[in-house]
Amino acid sequence: MKKILLTILAVVLVVALGATMVGCSAPAAEPSESASAEASTAPESSAPAEESPEAGAKDSYTFGYIAYNTADIWNDYSQKAFEYAASQADVNVEVVALDSKNSVEESVKAMESLIQQEVDGISIFPISIEQGAQLVKMANDAGIPVTIENFEMDTPDPGDYIAAVACKYDDIGYAAINYIAEQKPGAKIFFCAGQEGAGVYEKYQEGVDKAMAELGDKVEIVGTEHGDWETEKAMNVTQNFIQSGAEFDYIFANNGLMAKGCYQALKEAGMEDIPIVSTGGSPDDYQMLVDGVEAANMTAPVSIQGIQTFKNLYDSVVLGQAPTDTFQPLPVIAVSADDMGKFIAWDDYEAAYNYVYGGADIAK
Repeated sequence: MKKILLTILAVVLVVALGATMVGCSAPAAEPSESASAEASTAPESSAPAEESPEAGAKDSYTFGYIAYNTADIWNDYSQKAFEYAASQADVNVEVVALDSKNSVEESVKAMESLIQQEVDGISIFPISIEQGAQLVKMANDAGIPVTIENFEMDTPDPGDYIAAVACKYDDIGYAAINYIAEQKPGAKIFFCAGQEGAGVYEKYQEGVDKAMAELGDKVEIVGTEHGDWETEKAMNVTQNFIQSGAEFDYIFANNGLMAKGCYQALKEAGMEDIPIVSTGGSPDDYQMLVDGVEAANMTAPVSIQGIQTFKNLYDSVVLGQAPTDTFQPLPVIAVSADDMGKFIAWDDYEAAYNYVYGGADIAK
């Protein structure tokens, strides 16, 4: 009888132990929600965000780029700078670039194509503020982050965008007058201005007016004539100004093409020692600085525009870090003929990349 009882107890113990083992192994095969949450937040499974800002990032991204017109040299260099920055990114970024060819209809088709491709983010080089806002809202409706270049989106309803990077012509106009005041106190300036009516010259003039309000006791603008952004017309108005007998000892030419015309007029009059300050920082401007046609140039490198635009999109989409300022003006870098080391060429994407990613504040 005792043997029978012992046998029964042994069987009961084996069954109980087996049930206990099955109960312990079940959560491993099918974890509960609370267990999963604990595992995903365990310290050993994820590094602090500040140590690994790209934690959780995808292996690769696709960014769309909508150009206004790649036949335009400014747009072309900016797009290439954007693509260069993509090639330097810590994760793989493919750029799908589409050219609107200065057509609103083509730009809408480009946006529709990128939305259909489900890209991760889009950079827009608008044709106009209104067209830019139209494309931004299309991206908003599709839930795709979008950023802007070359326009300050100062319209009542621009849509939601990460940031805008653009040249501020008033800043350049101010910088030119300020540079002349520093170089030659008491200078008498002939301003060979751009074409009236399109809004660009008017922005330059705002900066010139601001500078004169602050520096009017140091320099004087003795004449303003419009060369309409053209070499030949700039030469003609400069010749006329020389023949008027007005005294001047400095020229502010509103762009490089006009600087050429101003210099031709000065040379024909035997006055080529009068320094010319211009703007833009184009490849032609670089050569004119080397050749002594321009004494200085208020550069606003479009290469920086493309790099900064990429950085805004990348930081927001990949790193989850939106820029503090929704408008970022291009820096105005004054470069004189005897200090060419500061010149960042439009096609020097590496120098522009180092400027932006080296911690430079483009708002200054």
